Amino acid sequence: MPQTMKEAGYLTHAIGKWHNDKASFARSFEGGDKLAFRGMSEHTKVPVHDYDVTGAYPKEEEYIEHTFSTELFTDAAINFIEDYQEDRPFFLYVAYTAPHDPRTAPEPYASMYDKSGIPLPPNFVREHPFDTGDMTVRDEKLAGWPRDEDEIRGHMADYYAMISHLDAQIGRVIEALKAKGLYDDTLIVYTADHGLAVGQHGLMGKQNLYEHSVRIPLIFRGPGVPVGKQELALASNIDIFPTVAGLCGVDLPEETEGISLCPIFAGEIDGVRAIVGSVYRDVQRMVTDGRWKLIRYYRSPETNTGTERIQLFDLRRDPWEMQDLSAAPANAGIIERLASELASWMQASGDIMQDKPVIPVKSLA
Repeated sequence: MPQTMKEAGYLTHAIGKWHNDKASFARSFEGGDKLAFRGMSEHTKVPVHDYDVTGAYPKEEEYIEHTFSTELFTDAAINFIEDYQEDRPFFLYVAYTAPHDPRTAPEPYASMYDKSGIPLPPNFVREHPFDTGDMTVRDEKLAGWPRDEDEIRGHMADYYAMISHLDAQIGRVIEALKAKGLYDDTLIVYTADHGLAVGQHGLMGKQNLYEHSVRIPLIFRGPGVPVGKQELALASNIDIFPTVAGLCGVDLPEETEGISLCPIFAGEIDGVRAIVGSVYRDVQRMVTDGRWKLIRYYRSPETNTGTERIQLFDLRRDPWEMQDLSAAPANAGIIERLASELASWMQASGDIMQDKPVIPVKSLA
């Protein structure tokens, strides 16, 4: 996306986290600040690089910033906006590390939520009922087993604090655009790469395909976008690129896999996708048509973890995914249809698991 926007005449500038390779970064951005190429860190000890025109970003040029990460990246974004003097449009990519743990929001946000008053989600359970294939990954070790209600409330309070702090900082970026007179002419896209369990289904992390982990926020605001409207159409994060290009009048590369959401914005159609699929390692696959959702679990031969089974949820009646309907004979047709959709999607995607049956053999029996 940034490479295409750059080739179309936009000045491309990056701030914050970039977890792809440095070569693609160098091709995509002609400027940047406070660039975080490594994994997570403490939010007040952030390893960053200045923009390197050579694209090398050697380790010895990395330095530590002690300003809280969310404020660090926001300050850099505001500086870019305030100092911008070019006649051509810009593509500004700001990638925060919050609200990822460690969830240590600064005051007054750290004290904003009293854990004693936070209700647990309806799908909270003390333990997940079966092995998902990655039950002891780092994220799952952030709370004890079985899950304690008071401890989970504490995690939720910290999570909410981080989100509220992030929201306030994004508000500062918006105000900078307004002060510069750019707000009305700027397309703003807010999204995330994943959600988080934080106690739901007895899990803590993102390493699962429940709605709390795979359903992400996606907000568009700006020219060509209807105001105050919520669309219920299925979309994938790869659809952001063609949507941005469409709204900006930029031609797409032929190999683009996403689908533009612009026809939905224009009221021409209700949706662009019949299904959306997702994967986690070699142990989980998922497909949904917006109402029905099938999750397929595999046993990994590499780690000897996981479970050969499926789950079926009716998201319209059970948005918290608390009732697995896969054993009901009346749902066999729904399972077969979704399994076929998932198998086709896996094959089209070159999925390494495409040769394994989408429905476990014992389920078929």
